[in-house]
Amino acid sequence: MNFISFLSWVNDELLVLPTVVLFFGISIILTLKTHFAQIRAFPRFLQLIAGGVQRQQEGNTISSFHALFTAMATTIGMGNVVGPSIAIMTGGPGALFWLVAYMFFGSVIKFIAVTFALYTRVQTSEGNIIGGPMQYLKLASPFLAQWYSHLVIILFLIWSSLQANTLASVLAYEYIPQGVTGLGLALFVYVVLSGGARRVGILASRLVPFMFFFYVLFALFILFKDISALKGAILLVLQSITSRTAAIGGFAGASIFYAMQSGVLRGILITEAGLGTSSIPHAIADTKRPTDQGILAMCSTAADATLSILSGLLILVTGVWTKGEFRSTLIYEAFRLHSPFVGRYILVLSISLFVITTVMGNGFNGMQSFSVLTRYRWIKAYIIFASIVVFIGALMPVPLVWQLADLIMIMIAVPNLFGLLMLTFRIPKVLDIES
Repeated sequence: MNFISFLSWVNDELLVLPTVVLFFGISIILTLKTHFAQIRAFPRFLQLIAGGVQRQQEGNTISSFHALFTAMATTIGMGNVVGPSIAIMTGGPGALFWLVAYMFFGSVIKFIAVTFALYTRVQTSEGNIIGGPMQYLKLASPFLAQWYSHLVIILFLIWSSLQANTLASVLAYEYIPQGVTGLGLALFVYVVLSGGARRVGILASRLVPFMFFFYVLFALFILFKDISALKGAILLVLQSITSRTAAIGGFAGASIFYAMQSGVLRGILITEAGLGTSSIPHAIADTKRPTDQGILAMCSTAADATLSILSGLLILVTGVWTKGEFRSTLIYEAFRLHSPFVGRYILVLSISLFVITTVMGNGFNGMQSFSVLTRYRWIKAYIIFASIVVFIGALMPVPLVWQLADLIMIMIAVPNLFGLLMLTFRIPKVLDIES
């Protein structure tokens, strides 16, 4: 048994129960506890959007919307493009339904995490803001906070490697060496992170809306080229929710349980709901009401769901999921085979923007976590190390990167979920939307 096979075995043993029961179960419990905050908070979300973007204030905070877009930069990215296809290949078409279902229920976890991140944040004597799971988990258990603080740094590094690996795999089809892609991303990470929070926020707020609409337009173009195939894909998803799917091509077949497992796992990775990582940039937002920032974070999940549904349907409509083995380039193949000549290059540009903003967001969150752990020492060393990791990630085998990401993700998500569950029942008044 090689190392990749060993990791796969460990993940299969560890992920089945936590993914289907723990994550989905706690997300439903918290939804009921907050009286369906996903729905009740929507009017307030519209008020916040109508109010517009607030300008940067004094100190080391960033505006609410820059914090939102910085967090979205890590969720709206290659996870939305690659995640649904991997869910479908490992869990069947029904996995797309469970992925979206978890996004709905899991979004309340993001609301709770971000709200508590702002509620518990502190400011150092130097004016630096410390917030996120490393802070709010102290109210539940100092041990959980320490466990999270160390492992989350590793997770952000692995996530950045995953993004670099995916982009390098795609650009290899365009005859660009993987080493060149990795080097370019590594230099980008170094330059952006050296500029601090404001540079990250400004870049993210400009790139995220552009790449979102860019991808959506061309995805819809392909989907509506064949309406009958689109209807068939939607019907296939619905039929596969509670029934076993026959093995097709590279897909080995899956029961409802594995469809749920695969869909929920990818939903966790895409939205970061349950991981607490998206609360790190939100924690330095310039806002007076913690729940307002939590609402912004929660409702941003709708953008994740939109991209994931489109990506999943593209895989099913074009049929690329039935051919070949496990890989992270299915969307590229779909665009290349089923769009005009220009669509192929538009997707490459879109994917590049997805990866750039996600690596940027992950790098920033990792730097924030490292700064808290080391009391803002050795930041330059971290930036250099993170850049090197991105370069190495572009050259690693695809399955290895995904297996490492899944393993570390569960190791930090489980204690975070229990911590949030304890805090929600212990001090529910913090989550009062109407206050």
